Amino acid sequence: MNHLKTFTLLAALTALFVGLGYLIGGPTGMLIALVLAGGMNLFSYWNADKIVLKMYRAQPVDEQHPNAVVRTYVADVVQMARDAGLPRPVIAIIPNDQPNAFATGRNPANAAVCATTGLLDMLTRDEIRGVMAHELAHVKNRDTLTMTVTATVAGAIAALANFALFFGGGDDRERPGGIIGTLALMILAPMAAGLVQMAISRSREYEADRVGAEIADDPHALAAALQKIEGHARQIVNTTAERNPASGQLFIINPLAGRGADNLFSTHPATGNRVKALMALGTKMGLAPRRAAFAEGASGPAGTSVPTTPTQPRGPWG
Repeated sequence: MNHLKTFTLLAALTALFVGLGYLIGGPTGMLIALVLAGGMNLFSYWNADKIVLKMYRAQPVDEQHPNAVVRTYVADVVQMARDAGLPRPVIAIIPNDQPNAFATGRNPANAAVCATTGLLDMLTRDEIRGVMAHELAHVKNRDTLTMTVTATVAGAIAALANFALFFGGGDDRERPGGIIGTLALMILAPMAAGLVQMAISRSREYEADRVGAEIADDPHALAAALQKIEGHARQIVNTTAERNPASGQLFIINPLAGRGADNLFSTHPATGNRVKALMALGTKMGLAPRRAAFAEGASGPAGTSVPTTPTQPRGPWG
């Protein structure tokens, strides 16, 4: 997805937010929403990454961490960032049993990559490297700002729609559509925002898979990791993501459990399709799968094989 299309989609999200303000509160509501949208976009540019890190209780870690797995995780991220020509990002762990990871930050010089403790527990070193290379690819491609701002605006649209019935500004003459229009917007606005998020995010995931596989020089490890993460993510609820569904697009695999309407439009491509693309990339790179088996509890496209090795829980986490 090129930058023009991304800008257009972000503009569409902003326009949806402003239009929602108009339909709820008339001209006054539109003006308020316009001011809020401008301020929110500016605030998001500088602070959305900090908000996301705080929301998920991300804990920065370094080479001095007492846990050997964390030290290896840090060393691998530092080495891959250097090889990719990137500044060293903030490296963090998130105290959450669901295996997952994300990157955030307004640019490569102010980026952070995060892995959950569940991811470090359940994946092999090569698989963790593949996942974090994917996140570094988002940083390299400058996706992190777009994804974080998109999550912020989409979340604001959902919040505004949820509070639409309690909006006190203006009577029905000032508020086009009246109460029926407002009720319709409560349903349609979050769905429209979800569609825009989906359009922005899906192409970026495929590209980050490709670039990440090249950074780690191991598309098969990333393919195996994606399947393991998806299999466990369906079974382990990420309560923070469930409370803040707009932030779900930041993760390498959708962290939502599919228990509500917020998960109706997935911002992630089908894992099977991603695995198929990675396996094709491995073939193109002349690499042979190390094992002909899928990760336990996961599924993939017929006839496709990915390398897997047994994983053992590794903790405790401090």
